[in-house]
Amino acid sequence: MDSRLNTKNSRHALLLYIILAGLFIASLTVCNLIANKFITLDLGFYTFVLSAGVLPYPITFLITDFLSEFYGQRRTNYVIISGLISLFFVLFVIWLGSQFTATDNSPISNSSYDLLFGNSGKVIFASMTAYLFAQLIDVRIFHFWKNLTRGKHLWLRNNFSTIISQLIDTTMVVGIIFFDTTELGTIGKMILDGWFFKILCALLDTPIIYLGTYIFRSKFKISEIQ
Repeated sequence: MDSRLNTKNSRHALLLYIILAGLFIASLTVCNLIANKFITLDLGFYTFVLSAGVLPYPITFLITDFLSEFYGQRRTNYVIISGLISLFFVLFVIWLGSQFTATDNSPISNSSYDLLFGNSGKVIFASMTAYLFAQLIDVRIFHFWKNLTRGKHLWLRNNFSTIISQLIDTTMVVGIIFFDTTELGTIGKMILDGWFFKILCALLDTPIIYLGTYIFRSKFKISEIQ
């Protein structure tokens, strides 16, 4: 993977990349599968009204920031495109499952299946559109700030890239799903709640990415895999 690494560390770097890519795709997939359920999340100082799919979604941006920091823009974009392909596959499998009639003793009836996944096409389409724009913008902004600050101020590129890209993501997802069924004021409230929650997550994950940076550089003795 990188000529500066010995064989053992090269294997470990590749394994870490594969694990992060797997976690990214798993988080992205489950976000879409549970997105139809809306919940309230009371943190004491504020009560959020959110799609359940928002809960694991900040993990995807933490992972892409980590990948961007250590594996570069090109390899990070590979993972993003892989996630997009995975969503197309999930959408196809959901559609395929709807083409067959449930048996009489099936725990999930046709109506239950349709109720659970009937809106999935619209949700996944909205998610895929927003996801592609937001993730690619996140990576681009991350590297813009990394180059501008000459690799310093990790907290700045981690938070600034996520804050902007998450606003784009949240606005596009909520807008596409609810523009024809929900009042504009309610849509605005849902966008702000989702965005503020993601900003809070971005701030909270800053210590995590600093810890990951320390462990990575201690292990591999280099700042980025080439």
